[in-house]
Amino acid sequence: MRPSRPHETVAGARARLRWSSRKRGCLESDLILSTFADRHLASLSDAEVAQYDALLEENDWDIYYWATQAKPVPADMQNSVMTKLQAHARNEARSILRMPDLKAPPSSS
Repeated sequence: MRPSRPHETVAGARARLRWSSRKRGCLESDLILSTFADRHLASLSDAEVAQYDALLEENDWDIYYWATQAKPVPADMQNSVMTKLQAHARNEARSILRMPDLKAPPSSS
């Protein structure tokens, strides 16, 4: 279960999720999630931002296997973000992926 962040704005959530997408601990998940966030996070609806936030609370290897469709996605994770993430992971254009440059998270001052 993800922590409640009642005072966080959607813009703040997007910035946090962009950072969290890159700093996972599993290089395979880092690559898929950081490139997904770079390409899609800005266009996700508020509801999809919440779905992506919940997804990032899951285990890295679970996310990787679900994204690559190596393992079935649990019912609570079957949503529009997972569909977009799986399409992104398929990389049907066969483009070379590299992790985007990190931008410093916004300061809290």
